[in-house]
Amino acid sequence: MLQDSVFIASGWALGVAGLVLVVTGLSAAVGLLVVWVGVLVAAGTLLGARGLAHLQRTELRRCGRAAPTPAYVRAAPGAGRLRRALVPLRDPQSWLDTVWALLAFVTGTVSFVVGVSWWALALGGLTYWSWQRWLPADDVGPAELLGWDGRRADSLLHLVAGAVALVLLPRVLRGCALLHGGLADVLLCGRARWQSEVHRVTHSRAAARQAEAQSLRRLERDLHDGPQQSMVRLTLDIGRARRHLSTDPRAAGEILDDALVRARGTTEELRALSRGIAPPLLVDRGLRVTVAELLQRSPIPTSATLDVPADLPPHTETAVYFTVAEALTNVAKHSGAGRVEVAVGTVGTDLVVSVVDDGVGGAHPAKGSGLAGLAQRLAGVEGRLSVTSPRGGPTSVVATVPLGGPGGASGGASGGVADGRA
Repeated sequence: MLQDSVFIASGWALGVAGLVLVVTGLSAAVGLLVVWVGVLVAAGTLLGARGLAHLQRTELRRCGRAAPTPAYVRAAPGAGRLRRALVPLRDPQSWLDTVWALLAFVTGTVSFVVGVSWWALALGGLTYWSWQRWLPADDVGPAELLGWDGRRADSLLHLVAGAVALVLLPRVLRGCALLHGGLADVLLCGRARWQSEVHRVTHSRAAARQAEAQSLRRLERDLHDGPQQSMVRLTLDIGRARRHLSTDPRAAGEILDDALVRARGTTEELRALSRGIAPPLLVDRGLRVTVAELLQRSPIPTSATLDVPADLPPHTETAVYFTVAEALTNVAKHSGAGRVEVAVGTVGTDLVVSVVDDGVGGAHPAKGSGLAGLAQRLAGVEGRLSVTSPRGGPTSVVATVPLGGPGGASGGASGGVADGRA
């Protein structure tokens, strides 16, 4: 209640200052345009409005509101003094600050008048009995207007009115603060939120492109170092077998047997590489079945609780699949764990993936264990990665992927508990 009162009073003071500054400054600027000095006066007026806007954002934060500061237009490096001085004139936010300075006088005055009047009604009514005695004896009070006689009835009526006003005072002050603060939030912070959203989407797209480029480079390297070399060796073996076919059929048969084994190994390598792109099982059977298949292939005893929403968008399913796959791979390679617990489920509007092991701990994305690439992949779908891994364990890898917006989940969920052992 006191906080709202201070906010209303400061808002009215800023509104008065803003009105005087903007009206005086812009009026002087218009009058001086004939000698071009008015342009500088207008720029200075916008800078003054910007200063008042900063004070208003500070007041909003003091009252517990999120009040981000927008990015103002800056002069280009090496610009001259005149060009730097005129920058506010081409800054949209500076003009929004100026409009706020004018409108803040209206909302600030209304809020201040209502707030002060309600305070006066509450305090005056509750204390009326103490200073009633100094009023003129022939003074006509509200009780007499209602047909009640006597000062006691008048005092009681004021006391009831003051009590009611005191009970309603917090809500009235909150409404006044919301009226003035809402205008400030829209004009002074709305553009900052828009800028933040644009930055987030831009970062998400850049992260997705970089993760995709890294995946393609890794796939190209793996193909060159693995199946491609095996296919070259297989070609040479078949050529050797063909040369020995007429002179030494037995040697040719042994070479073909080795080539057959090598071809099967190459096929397995290609299947493993295809899992790094998008496993066919994920496309055919969905995320829950694919994660369960990962658990079956894990070399460490693994249990999981899967509560996967139906109709997940493909990019979300792929991100969750790689989160579980990369986390299980890290556990098998680095943790020395004896048990892993995997959980996939929804929390509010997010899909949360948790992989917890009882290993030695010490995992960190900066150590190059694949977690940094996983964080980048999640950023491409506007997700977040959290790693908690103290020395001695346990290690907890938690990925959060938003489901809201276009492409979000719809429909029901398929749940269950799966257990897997290698």
